[in-house]
Amino acid sequence: MDKLVSLAKRRGFVFQSSEVYGGLGSVWDYGPLGVALKRNIKDRWWQALVGGREDIEGLDAAILMHPKVWEASGHVGGFSDPMVDCRTCKARFRADKLADARCPQKPSKLPGEHAACQLTEPRQFNLMFKTFMGPMEETASVVYLRPETAQGIYVNFLNVLNASRQRIPFGIAQIGKAFRNEITPGNFIFRTREFEQMEMQFFVKPGSDEEWFEQWREIRMAWHLDLGLTPAKLRWHQHAPDELAHYAKAAYDIEYEFPFGWQEIEGVHNRTDFDLSRHQESSGKKLEYFEQATNERFLPYIIETSAGADRVTLTVMADAYREETVEGETRVVMGFLPAIAPIKAAILPLVKKDGMPELARALYHDVRRHVPAFYDDAGAIGRRYRRQDEVGTPWCITIDGDTTTQRSVTIRHRDSMAQDRVALDQVTTWLAARVGE
Repeated sequence: MDKLVSLAKRRGFVFQSSEVYGGLGSVWDYGPLGVALKRNIKDRWWQALVGGREDIEGLDAAILMHPKVWEASGHVGGFSDPMVDCRTCKARFRADKLADARCPQKPSKLPGEHAACQLTEPRQFNLMFKTFMGPMEETASVVYLRPETAQGIYVNFLNVLNASRQRIPFGIAQIGKAFRNEITPGNFIFRTREFEQMEMQFFVKPGSDEEWFEQWREIRMAWHLDLGLTPAKLRWHQHAPDELAHYAKAAYDIEYEFPFGWQEIEGVHNRTDFDLSRHQESSGKKLEYFEQATNERFLPYIIETSAGADRVTLTVMADAYREETVEGETRVVMGFLPAIAPIKAAILPLVKKDGMPELARALYHDVRRHVPAFYDDAGAIGRRYRRQDEVGTPWCITIDGDTTTQRSVTIRHRDSMAQDRVALDQVTTWLAARVGE
């Protein structure tokens, strides 16, 4: 992880937020390559669920919602973690994550038998960020930064259903920011206080929920495998009865084996009709679905797929990172799937003379009209190759002496380092045929 974090900053994937002021705890900024990688992942998710299916609609709900939404959902009363403080070192921890009653920080340096840090009794800590709407900070104007995007989907269930003229079963998908005042965030961008979710809520008729639940488990695991992730590092974790949320009939997590252990990157949950029933009761508005074929009214059950865009981005980076020894030197490679790589091709003139820079520039402007490209003429060609390996560029296109006479270029493959000779006027066609791989 240390190597990955260092590379992420050095190459412009992820920076510490407000770094010039010492940084803000567990808040991160995505640099030029990081925002491109994350956007590619989000676009791929959106295309798989909304663009590629007729039974899922898109939504972009507001971050700020009526405070009664969070009362009805149970977040105001129950969205909390047990928190303990250390009286000596002043650190703060989640009580349910401690292996024993001792502080995990280094013991106090004070002498004496009882000098080790001492923890307070656990107390509940609500994870929602609270703010105020309006000019006066009074109780009536309290609102919350949403801790999840799902509730925006539930309260818009009828709006989307009627506007889109969909029928059950159908889903609503959303990508958006969420905020949780985590007690112990960490592991780089894995657990942060500001994060982005990719959630889809699929509304089904009660009785068909178990079948749809299994279908969506299969669909979602296949999506992660299609990202190029190592199959042996992915697994399912089934929630035991004592792990299940109070609203869930069944829940599975897709876990990935990070350097810091197996961790959840997506959850698939059978939420039954809990959410719609709570909002129906709290708002007083009927949220039932009328099925004309059977002349029935019912509250749909919900199958939820919830992935963290930041976690999936970290997963892709961790899975892509590798080190190889080539001719006695260490080659660092980010082996991204070409379809999600931030840069698809680098254009490299072999030398800065003999008309090569001019040809390279012309090719660069042509290529970047079709795919994200990068131009680099600084340093030895081997060093330029290494720089592109580190950022995961699948192909390096070199303009050399033969380009001026034979009108062809050398295309080097990132993973195999093999080289192909391709006609200059066929480069964009060559790339287009491979960039979706």
